[in-house]
Amino acid sequence: MADGQRLQIYAPSSSRVSAFWKDKYERDAKKYWDIFYKRHQDKFFKDRHYLDKEWGHYFDAKSVKVVLEVGCGAVDDLLEKISPSSVDIVTLVFVLSAISPEKMPLVLQNIRKVLKPNGHLMVRDYATGDLAQERLTCKDQEISENFYVRGDGTRAYYFSEDFMTKLFQASGFIVDEMGLCCKQVENRAREIVMNRRWIQAVFSLDGLKSSASPNAKKVMETQTPESSRSLMRNADAKETSNGVEIDISESIVFDMFGLSQSTDEQLMDINLKNICFTIKALPKEFQHTCRSTGLMLWESARLMSILLAENPSKIVSKKSVLELGCGSAGVCSMLAVQSADLVVATDGDLKAIELLNQNVSLNLEPMLMERLVTKRLEWGNREQIDAIKELHPNGFEVIIGTDVTYVAEAISPLFQTARALISDGANGESQPALILCHVVRRVDEVSILSAALQFGFKLVDRWSSGASNNDQLDGNLEGEAGNGIISSWFSSTEWYDGKSYLELNSALNILYFVV
Repeated sequence: MADGQRLQIYAPSSSRVSAFWKDKYERDAKKYWDIFYKRHQDKFFKDRHYLDKEWGHYFDAKSVKVVLEVGCGAVDDLLEKISPSSVDIVTLVFVLSAISPEKMPLVLQNIRKVLKPNGHLMVRDYATGDLAQERLTCKDQEISENFYVRGDGTRAYYFSEDFMTKLFQASGFIVDEMGLCCKQVENRAREIVMNRRWIQAVFSLDGLKSSASPNAKKVMETQTPESSRSLMRNADAKETSNGVEIDISESIVFDMFGLSQSTDEQLMDINLKNICFTIKALPKEFQHTCRSTGLMLWESARLMSILLAENPSKIVSKKSVLELGCGSAGVCSMLAVQSADLVVATDGDLKAIELLNQNVSLNLEPMLMERLVTKRLEWGNREQIDAIKELHPNGFEVIIGTDVTYVAEAISPLFQTARALISDGANGESQPALILCHVVRRVDEVSILSAALQFGFKLVDRWSSGASNNDQLDGNLEGEAGNGIISSWFSSTEWYDGKSYLELNSALNILYFVV
């Protein structure tokens, strides 16, 4: 790459997840939600009192109403447990969005079987243009139009009024009420505007007279930037959070590491084995809208951090280590330096490097800080590569990259840079290694392995969390048996909070290359 060129690996893409992953997310949908609820239990979703606050006029105090609250299992046959035409009111609150658009008509037809002729179906769900949708679009997690997968494998659809109207009309419903609920929160200090959008509607069966309130009309719930600023000024962090609808994706960055948020909203505590880090990160609201992936915390980094905490002697002990694309947290590098001779943590984003330097100073003792160097490195930039070579002229014995293989244009510069900086000599019995931990997104592993071969890297071991413990995918391009290097890093079957490795993310992979 010419010295004057710069490769922007953080730009959003219009690419969608592959057909393979689309089918997998659909097939494993129940598993992902089971893991979500096992992790969060009943502490994530708050009771917003929708029946009283939003739909109270549909309830007559003089009559008894049969209410059915439908969950994501709505595709099962409701008639197996509920009598036909026996329910007055059905609620679908942030449920339909978790179901693939192809199956939504089945859900509505199922509900219609148990709804009374004069009954009502009440819906509240995510709307197009919501902040969380913008965040997922930036991360290239679109399955189909307005349908996305989150970092934990759960999915979310964002509805337009037109789409919802046609969807319900096709299933035999008419619209009694429909409108957008919009809330705009502005943080004046950081000049950030956060748009939250939901759609709320009430439907009844087509061909039957609706018994909706005579005052029923289009619902429009707005909060102006000025009133939002007042809320931000006068409420503490907990009250502000509880006063705003919480989308699942808002917890993902913190939940990736099993994080707990400290009293300062910019600090997070990460506990790995007997090592605790306090990480300074961007506030949650900015993480949703920022365009730099280096300012995020990713699941691949979590897995690699666990392995480095458990078995540093088998990965980095007494070796020179280079981390590519370490981001602002730098947890892998700070764990590696506990036992490595030298660690150089690099990223191409200046803001990420700025936060990284603060985190290193905040967490490492002076003796360890002497062995950890942070440098800016844009892959393929010859000047920056040479500057890192000066730090360790013989090259690095271990190069680590977590979630750095998601942009096709960056794959060749990644391997080119790694080849220029990896050592040509062995340290005892181990050869210099390039270790990549990732979730396959829009770049398949065949392309990754082909680029690796082009720059002289040979795959000698592979691990996948999607395979069973007794059926790991070890091998090189030709399918020859691996030597179990990676599997030896897993010293236990349980993670520290009781979750197995396979529960972290069923799409995680580790590739182990030598030159």
